[in-house]
Amino acid sequence: MDTKSTVHLSFDEFDELRDPRPAGNDFDRVVERAISRRGFLGGALTFGSGAMAFGAGLFGTSTPAPAQTPAFAFKPVGIATDFDIHVPAGYDWQPLVKWGQPLFSDAEGAYSPETGVAVGQSDRVFGENTDGMETFEHEGHVLLAINSEYVNTKVNLPAASEGVPQNADEVMLLKNMQGVTVMEIAERENGWQVVLDSPYNRRITHETQMTMDGPAAGSDLLKTGADPKGMSPKGTLNNCGSGKTLWGSYLTCEENFNTYFGTTDPAQEQVTEGFDRYGIGGESRYAYEKFDPRFDISKEPNEPHRHGWVTEIDPANPDSTPVKHTALGRFKHENAEMVQAKDGRVVVYMGDDERGEFMYRYVSNGTWAEGQPTDGLLSDGTLYVAKFNDDMTGEWLALTPETTGMGMAEILVHARMAGTRVGATTMDRPEWIAAHPMKAEAYCALTNNSKRGGEGMAVNAANPRETNEYGQIVRWRPEGEDHGAATFTWDLYVMAGNPEVYDNAYGGSANVTPGNMFNSPDGMAFDTQGMLWIQTDGEDSNEGDFAGMGNNQMLVGNPETGEIARFLTAPNGAEVTGLTWSPDRKTAFVGIQHPGGSWPDGAGKPRSSVIAVWRQDGATVG
Repeated sequence: MDTKSTVHLSFDEFDELRDPRPAGNDFDRVVERAISRRGFLGGALTFGSGAMAFGAGLFGTSTPAPAQTPAFAFKPVGIATDFDIHVPAGYDWQPLVKWGQPLFSDAEGAYSPETGVAVGQSDRVFGENTDGMETFEHEGHVLLAINSEYVNTKVNLPAASEGVPQNADEVMLLKNMQGVTVMEIAERENGWQVVLDSPYNRRITHETQMTMDGPAAGSDLLKTGADPKGMSPKGTLNNCGSGKTLWGSYLTCEENFNTYFGTTDPAQEQVTEGFDRYGIGGESRYAYEKFDPRFDISKEPNEPHRHGWVTEIDPANPDSTPVKHTALGRFKHENAEMVQAKDGRVVVYMGDDERGEFMYRYVSNGTWAEGQPTDGLLSDGTLYVAKFNDDMTGEWLALTPETTGMGMAEILVHARMAGTRVGATTMDRPEWIAAHPMKAEAYCALTNNSKRGGEGMAVNAANPRETNEYGQIVRWRPEGEDHGAATFTWDLYVMAGNPEVYDNAYGGSANVTPGNMFNSPDGMAFDTQGMLWIQTDGEDSNEGDFAGMGNNQMLVGNPETGEIARFLTAPNGAEVTGLTWSPDRKTAFVGIQHPGGSWPDGAGKPRSSVIAVWRQDGATVG
């Protein structure tokens, strides 16, 4: 397999080549048994009306959701298939920042519609493929921290390269287009804009110096030739979702880090424990290993262990060193949702975005209150993994030397194997987790599993969806309304589907209608009113099983009634990902990743961007 054949694969396709997974997952079977044991095989589970009607036990609403009502402060938008943004009547939008836009005046003119960004200025501009982001206030300044998850090589590289790096400069360009941007923004006469040359503006790339803390820091598993102490990694890779600490710092999450590592000498490849489970080996996605020995696993087999972590960044201090927190475990992190237990301990919920992987929770040993020190809160604690039971209960299984038979550093570096040892529930790509701001409950988007079917997941009356191309959202409530509790109850908030095409289970749950249908829920965030905003990253062909679904979109869900309404549609080809609000909540900042056509400029290359969305009457958006 050569790099030319891997660079254009999706992350799912890349992983399938490295480590094919079973078609069925434990959570599929848990749901199947839950429906069966609670009597839903008869009248409570009915087909033929274009949607499933479930009783209260599995789907959380007390009654099937009716057609859309005036519960939302907007009239839902219809589907779209064009290369534009659509928002409800009474709302408007404009780009806030685009790929290649300068953060500093010395990079003005760095972006060319024909050639993109020159390598010499690539760490002075906004990165590509925006993803998770959070807003911060500091001494009267509004700061925005934003991930740039990955790069479209054909968009970034010269046409002659055919999307495959040909030299070290082209690799450096790709390294600089990814990572994290911290920038100051300000509301001016023409709306929100980037503050050029702000002292807070900063790019954090694959070359930025980091540090590590927690039980795995300094272990033999993290030592390399360039860092024999195992404490000072460089770069944060494939930054997907995000999080915000209670004390006002940014959490960026490394997801598909495995795709950056390869070997220049397969005969000398050093295959270490965990490479198969984490999809590491052979050719990389971006050819880094051909020009930088740090990414060559035949030379530095421990370098992949230094990635796949949650990294904390202080957006208010541009001179600060980002910290990779090993106590939160190493896997393909989607986001990091921080809440607090009743006794003051810090809790972080996390999903591992690959088919057949787990959902995790970290609980600190120390407690926190406003104004107190934060030392040790993300380095001294216990990592847990979720187990779902078919009686609609679940438990958090501790990952410790006693429960796993592994050393502490090994547990954290190889968290996936530790989760398997304790019997965690495998799931369909656990993505963003969002916690309700007004009560103790949380939601996880299980985006899809297109490989489901066949042996291990037979079609049956309880689970008639041979493949899970549409996805679902699971919800859980901790015992005693305490996020620190060891047990929880769970249900499904929504099972996505297409009621225009199917009159059976593929039509989705009762709160999915022809007017709001969607597939592949991915990003999620709660607003201050307790509404759940859902972003999609799925199939936008508008054909076959996806006919009538149009482009990817952002919807708003009411957790109390189960109602869901479409708020925004993206340009064709784009994913909607990343959501945060201005301090006054009058503007929502939304990420538009890998758009098609020549959006948003109308000419030249497509530019992933963050857009600002607001109500024309000046009222709050969320």
